[in-house]
Amino acid sequence: MLRVRPVEAGDAQGLLALVEGASPWVHTLPKSRPAVERVTERSLASFAEAVDVPSDETYLFVLEDAAGQICGTAAISATAGADGTFFAFRNDVLHQVSRDLGISNNVHALTLASDLTGHSQLSGFFVHHWDRPGPEAELLSRARLLFAATAPRRFSDRFFSSLAGMTDAEGHSPFWNALGKKFFRMDFLAAERLVEGARNRSLIVELMPHYPVYVPLLPGDAQAALGQVHPAATLPFRILSREGFEPDEYVDIFDGGPILRALRASLKSFTHSVLREVSAKAAPAGGMGCLVATAREERFRCVLAEVAPLDDAETVILTDAARRALEVEDGETVRCVAL
Repeated sequence: MLRVRPVEAGDAQGLLALVEGASPWVHTLPKSRPAVERVTERSLASFAEAVDVPSDETYLFVLEDAAGQICGTAAISATAGADGTFFAFRNDVLHQVSRDLGISNNVHALTLASDLTGHSQLSGFFVHHWDRPGPEAELLSRARLLFAATAPRRFSDRFFSSLAGMTDAEGHSPFWNALGKKFFRMDFLAAERLVEGARNRSLIVELMPHYPVYVPLLPGDAQAALGQVHPAATLPFRILSREGFEPDEYVDIFDGGPILRALRASLKSFTHSVLREVSAKAAPAGGMGCLVATAREERFRCVLAEVAPLDDAETVILTDAARRALEVEDGETVRCVAL
């Protein structure tokens, strides 16, 4: 049975084997042993921390199969830019009027903004066999939000996720070529490797334009790419959209990809999940697809299970395999949410 759990110290080799097959557009994924070790150590420290107010914690989760092989990874940071400032471009409309000429214009502009600093950020999402995903992708993505629902004090009440923007087969970004490359003087993938997916480095403030960028002055292909999702990122886009995330006025400063945002109160993992006791009864033959997670912070586990409808029940009947994967006993409390 597939399950999601926090990353462990011995997962480095499995993570490295997984990310070797990742496309370069998955910018927030650690892709070297030192990077994997850093994010693993940070995650272990974050889970061990007694948190009252969210700070610079980052929680890394892995998806493992029945054989214990890692086949996916996803992360959630307590606050974006906790060790700096998180930058994005905000879509603005500048109203310009000439009374002498009798002309009034609304001009689309991009303004470098730090408004997302302090939001909790979803990142590092990647699943093996990305081209033919099943429900395991939704399990992996939503499990981290079920952890946030279990430990809400560890996170903000505002969430966002930055999705990959348009690039060609060689990894060239029309938006980056039109804007960022003029200031960084390097190709898109080289810049991504430099910042390792972060958007809170001081070099962004030092090099990116501080004044509004007038979108009509950008080349046509850069304008067309603005706010568009990379075709390979449609999977996380669909999952997050079903969860309650929506694109709004922010785009990524490197590739112009959309940034999806949501309030905690609009996310299904918070508002639609229910607590149920694990029942000792025999498991039913069928039912509804449901994400089931432990209601504890330590040794968090999440699986996909077939259960009876949850509406009026006070308990949830799980198979032996599900109970073993969750490491729960009959009578323990779990958090459940329908797919």
